Amino acid sequence: MTNYTLPPQTHIGTVALAVANLERSLSFYQHNIGLKLHRQEEDTAWLGVGGPDLLELQELPGATAVPRATGLYHFALLTPSRLELAKILKHLIETETRLGGFSDHHVSEAIYLSDPDGNGIEIYRDRPREEWEVKDGVLQIVTAPLDIDGILAELSGAETWDGLHPDTVMGHIHLQAAHLRPTEAFYTNVLGFDFIARYGTVASFVSAGGYHHHIGMNTWAGVGAPPRPENAVGLRWYTIQLPTQTALEEVAARVRESGTAVTQNDAAYFLQDPSRITIRLAAA
Repeated sequence: MTNYTLPPQTHIGTVALAVANLERSLSFYQHNIGLKLHRQEEDTAWLGVGGPDLLELQELPGATAVPRATGLYHFALLTPSRLELAKILKHLIETETRLGGFSDHHVSEAIYLSDPDGNGIEIYRDRPREEWEVKDGVLQIVTAPLDIDGILAELSGAETWDGLHPDTVMGHIHLQAAHLRPTEAFYTNVLGFDFIARYGTVASFVSAGGYHHHIGMNTWAGVGAPPRPENAVGLRWYTIQLPTQTALEEVAARVRESGTAVTQNDAAYFLQDPSRITIRLAAA
């Protein structure tokens, strides 16, 4: 297979989650997170900030979490500025939303939490690219304590809460994989992402266009973890958004050439990575 690099405008699009109780999830994502309901049809709802859908929620009544399985570690909502990160942090505190942690990754500043079904969420802001540190050709992504007071100091006190900023996007997704190297090789050699960094034998990061990462993958659910059962909450699929139809067709052809099955649904293609995580390929 010939070498291929994804167009730099490639990014993560809609993420589809299975939830046990749609009403409960809609309340959380609208009230606590600040997303807007775009539309709802029976047991499925689409949310975002007024533009493209960021989340698709599909109700599976009675579904439970299966933590030791491949699938979602977290999806990540990227806010456009440190001020906007401060606004959502203040709102999360005021709504007494349970938070899972905070990290300064040097390339970004992040808040971590989970939805009512245990689906992991990151809300973050990027530092300017000129501030990112590269050492020996490797982008330095660290996990350091977050300056929470410094972030909240961005607020003047006059801000009002009206939900997430309309420029919020799906910044990246972090996956739980069965085996790291085969999954990493699929994303780089077949799909065309650039390798960014690897942490020992347990985590790896890839991206398009020089970003710190569009996709993270780890084996923290256990090496050889089974796929998420169909009747469990969690990740149904996520979207890799290509900038043009031509790019979409090129990537779909590469996937077929690799021997991976591809199915078409409307204008999108669906496939599974080596960890049997479903990917939706679509054009902007």
